[in-house]
Amino acid sequence: MPMRHSLAPVWRRFSRHRVAVVCLALLCAMILAAAFAPLTAPYSPTKPVGAFSDPPSPEHILGTDKIGRDMFSRILYAMRESLLVGFLATAISTALGVLLGLVSGWAGGAVDKAIMGFTDMVMSFPYILLVLVAAAIFEPGLLSIVLILGFVDWPGVARLVRGNVLSLRETNFIKSDITAGMPITRILFSELLPNTIAPVLVYATSVFALSILDEAALSFLGMGIQPPTPSLGNMLNGAESLSVLTGKPWLWVPAGTAIVMLVVCINFVGDALRDALDPRNAD
Repeated sequence: MPMRHSLAPVWRRFSRHRVAVVCLALLCAMILAAAFAPLTAPYSPTKPVGAFSDPPSPEHILGTDKIGRDMFSRILYAMRESLLVGFLATAISTALGVLLGLVSGWAGGAVDKAIMGFTDMVMSFPYILLVLVAAAIFEPGLLSIVLILGFVDWPGVARLVRGNVLSLRETNFIKSDITAGMPITRILFSELLPNTIAPVLVYATSVFALSILDEAALSFLGMGIQPPTPSLGNMLNGAESLSVLTGKPWLWVPAGTAIVMLVVCINFVGDALRDALDPRNAD
């Protein structure tokens, strides 16, 4: 019989992880604040509104940057850019990996060897080197970052889905579908995919966190989202000098803290989701 997950028992098992529940609430709050940044931000993220490098004050709770822009407003808009990159890159890599994994695991033979050979070739390249080379070739920007990360992160998903399909295709309920003459597309997307989605969702959380980190790294190096558009990565450029690191922490600590909070919360939620979706933990 195919595995089915009811939301009630899944949430019950998820809620046993107290830290993950707190992280989920915090992550939702950060996503909402970023999504509604035009409403929640007190100032424009690109226009100077105060003194240069002004420390935190009642008017600017996180201070201002080196040209007088409000840091709190920039953080909200920067989180929106970083979350958008993470979500879109994860969606692309997951969709591509799921499709290739389904085809590879179901077709077998030469098709399986060709797809897995290409997958192994992509995975054989050092990940960060592949990302940096691709980022250097294409024009920096949001679209380039999304496409680069989306087309680099798919091999892990493909191998995961392929392994599950190879296991599931030998089960009685799939064999009975084949005997009954069910179309292959229906078997793949109505029978195999729903029974593979749980590990894919868990894996996608790690890809989401990794994509946020990669965007921050590329933007910090000047190969990602370009100023004046704020992102968590290019905001860390304020920490390039020792005087800023030691004397003006408000120029880099908020962005660094936001990155850490996003990645840690996503990882905790992903770990709890893995346990909640595991059928061996069923009540």
